[in-house]
Amino acid sequence: MNISVVIPVYGCRSALPELHRRLTGVLRGLVETYEIILVDDCCPQGSWEEIKRISSYDGCVKGIKLSKNFGQPCAIMAGVERSKGDWVVVMDCDLQDKPEAIVDLYKKAEEGYDVVFARRIDRKDSLIVKQLSKWYHSVLDFFTGTKTDNTIGNFSISKRIVIDNFLRLNEKGRAYQLFIEWVGFNQTYIDVEGDVRFEGKSSYNFRRKLKFALSTITSHSNRPLYVSIGVGALFVLASLIAIICLVVRRLLDSTTQLGWTSIMASIYLVGGLLMLSIGLIGIYIGNIFTEVKNRPIFIVAETTNLDDEVKGTK
Repeated sequence: MNISVVIPVYGCRSALPELHRRLTGVLRGLVETYEIILVDDCCPQGSWEEIKRISSYDGCVKGIKLSKNFGQPCAIMAGVERSKGDWVVVMDCDLQDKPEAIVDLYKKAEEGYDVVFARRIDRKDSLIVKQLSKWYHSVLDFFTGTKTDNTIGNFSISKRIVIDNFLRLNEKGRAYQLFIEWVGFNQTYIDVEGDVRFEGKSSYNFRRKLKFALSTITSHSNRPLYVSIGVGALFVLASLIAIICLVVRRLLDSTTQLGWTSIMASIYLVGGLLMLSIGLIGIYIGNIFTEVKNRPIFIVAETTNLDDEVKGTK
């Protein structure tokens, strides 16, 4: 198998026929053998029926239906685990990632690279979305000690040795792009013009993005704990200075009235910092709890055109 294309599917059923048509045209002219793995992450639009319809007349299309919505990273993992290609492409289903760009990714990889990411130079999103993306990556870089590019996403091509080592990682929270970058090997990127979404809007609302950000940061770095310690130490120092100033002021002027306002404000401030620190530690303990349970990160309900038609397995 030359190339495997892994695509998580959620909320874009009507895009699947056009996605299949364009992918097939690209891959047939590029390599001799290929497979397209569509992973239905329990799409509310009933995308599984469309996946089965396409796979019924095209044996190169493999379908995986998850038992519930496990999230995009888990859906990608389900497809990557079943892939057999010497090269593995991961892309979105909404056609913002142009199938035609796979040709450029593949040719760049043939120059001797193990991983090639697509960098969208003209992202077709609102200014608010673009700005939020920049802020997210800035925060992510600070807390994880990495340098990421907000124009680079999951759309990429990776050599089999990279994928095999990626599959060795056992963490439950697996952000595909960050983990592939962490694995290493010879990586690069190419500029690709982004396209408009075929239909609908992104399922990543603010709440889901915030949850994903917390999960990604706490899964990749313990720097937030050190930041918490630093903030605590800073406020302890400020409190000591304030106490010394109050004592000196009292000694110099015995008529100075010490009010309750500053005391209560200090109590609430310190209490808030303590709760914040405890909550942060709680997130890390929760991550440990999740890892110790060792539950599968996804469950397969049904497959089509795959050799192992086993249901309910990881």
